[in-house]
Amino acid sequence: MPELPEVETVRRGLTPAMQGVRIAKAEVNRPDLRWPFPADMGARLSGQRVEQLRRRSKYILADLSSGETLLIHLGMSGRMLVSGDPLGQFVHDHPAPEKHDHVVLHMENGARITFNDPRRFGAMDLMPTQGAEHHKLLSVLGPEPLGNDFHEAHLVEAFRGKMSPIKSALLDQKIVAGLGNIYVCEALYRAKIRPTRKAGRISAPRVAGLVPIIRAVLSEAIEAGGSSLRDFRQADGELGYFQHNFDVYGREGAPCRTPECPGVIGRIVQSGRSSFFCAQCQR
Repeated sequence: MPELPEVETVRRGLTPAMQGVRIAKAEVNRPDLRWPFPADMGARLSGQRVEQLRRRSKYILADLSSGETLLIHLGMSGRMLVSGDPLGQFVHDHPAPEKHDHVVLHMENGARITFNDPRRFGAMDLMPTQGAEHHKLLSVLGPEPLGNDFHEAHLVEAFRGKMSPIKSALLDQKIVAGLGNIYVCEALYRAKIRPTRKAGRISAPRVAGLVPIIRAVLSEAIEAGGSSLRDFRQADGELGYFQHNFDVYGREGAPCRTPECPGVIGRIVQSGRSSFFCAQCQR
């Protein structure tokens, strides 16, 4: 499932074609994805200008001139693709419609935004922009890892007395929003913390040191356009490239990249997810 860097990459790719532009027509080709679409979604989107395109955790939020906000979640295989952008930043020709093009936004500037989702685990919803933070999917989220509310004191306090593994704690969206399996593995490797360590038993200085590391990993991944493992594509259809920079994720059996470390990358399963780490230098 796309994590924060992939979703932020898509948001940045959509912004030139959508922000400040009116949706001439919204074409909704099925009644639902993971959940039913809101009533009359096509009519409620058509004719509205996208005032702002923002991100909260792994959700893209499009604030509309109607006073509503369109929430978009890519799910496991969802893609938001741009074609026909008059600014010349994307492929000009509109591709032929595909079977899994479930929602198509025909923009007034000639661009076409297509939400394609073969597995249909994605989602869209409409909510009032005022008070959008109270939406059921957003109200439970912790601070953004790249925002000012995510700081050393917050993480130290969140981990205090917590007996779950630090890997699970960092994946808890109530503690920090948007982190997923890939980037937690990478951050813990850089911090030299084993993913099985109990969060509440790690010293405060080591926990505090995770904050700049998490920020750095996410920022580097965003600049690389995210990580393409199976289905992820950027808004222009291109692959992300951060997967070439993985230190541990997906490298089971490969040598550790820490200088002079004799270890190899191992893999264990935690809560149904693969954790990759070096047992020699992660303690």
